[in-house]
Amino acid sequence: MSVGMSSTREARAVPHDSTPRSPGDLAESGIDPDALPDGLVVADEHGRVVCFNTAAERITATAAAHALGQPLEKALPLEDLEGRRWWQLTDPYRGLAIRVRQPERNLLLPGGREVLVSARYIRSEPTGPVRRVVVSLRDTEARRRTERSHAELIATVAHELRSPLTSVKGFTATLLAKWERFTDDQKRLMLETVDADADRVTRLIAELLDISRIDSGRLEVRRQPVDIGAAVGRHIQAYVAAGQPADRFLLRIEQPLPALWADPDKIDQVLSNLLENAVRHGEGTVTIDVTPAPSPREGEDGEHAATSVVVRDEGTGIPEESMNRVFTRFWRGSKRGGTGLGLYIVKGIVEAHGGTITVGRAPEGGAEFRFTLPVSAPAYLT
Repeated sequence: MSVGMSSTREARAVPHDSTPRSPGDLAESGIDPDALPDGLVVADEHGRVVCFNTAAERITATAAAHALGQPLEKALPLEDLEGRRWWQLTDPYRGLAIRVRQPERNLLLPGGREVLVSARYIRSEPTGPVRRVVVSLRDTEARRRTERSHAELIATVAHELRSPLTSVKGFTATLLAKWERFTDDQKRLMLETVDADADRVTRLIAELLDISRIDSGRLEVRRQPVDIGAAVGRHIQAYVAAGQPADRFLLRIEQPLPALWADPDKIDQVLSNLLENAVRHGEGTVTIDVTPAPSPREGEDGEHAATSVVVRDEGTGIPEESMNRVFTRFWRGSKRGGTGLGLYIVKGIVEAHGGTITVGRAPEGGAEFRFTLPVSAPAYLT
């Protein structure tokens, strides 16, 4: 029975009594192996390569024309991390007759390039001779990037936690050991410092929980009616009460605004982060525009189907080359402190609401952040 493949590749199907469960089964079902995202190498009953797809070419840097017809161990010379030849260790054609597969593991190609390899042995009958060896290859670069990101997150969290916890431990130990030696003002100062550092640890833990939910797609949005203009006003009042001049803020609200249903706590988190960035890292007047806008969702019409919020300052702005990294983990501008996780979380919250967020340069030269939220009500009200 012939199988549909590209003109440079051949494969022969063998009988099997189940639905497709592996790249080899897919190939035998008539699906073009070149459409697969993973590398696929198939060897026949004689150990000769009969399929070498495009992804396998890319991962191994070997042309299919060179690999086809070659013995499997020559076309795909794999070694384990201790330098042993993998095909000699596994011996698919003369090994255990009950073996049907090799689990995924890290192996090395010539030159030391690491790949993830799994294999399946296709037999015409249980314990019968191997008719096909189907090998799946995956590049490890994506996994390494993920591992590096996790390692960076752990290192950042450890660094950020160390400072406040050291402070908390130091002040509490000092107070317990020498309570009578301090005046009431000194005690109050130390306790206020402990309280502030405890808040810092709490915020960091909340950020970590948010990142976990965003990455896993489990960030819950509890929609309620939200007066976003009033929410912005509360944040401005808090800054003024903390000592910022009132004339540093300019709030402009275009009425009428559509009724917005969103998670008020998470929208406060977005506004807090964007306003804090503008106040701390920007200069001049911080302008906030709240306006009705077209929906950011495809297929939704109407000029007032969403609410748009723009926060801009008059500082130096964000360098052009950094614009595409602003919403990634750990991004920090030249003057930025903190964990570098805030804008990553902001983007996750806005997108969990079905909205969009962008960054650009304000007319006055500073940074301009714009997020747009659809005004859709909860499902039980539609």
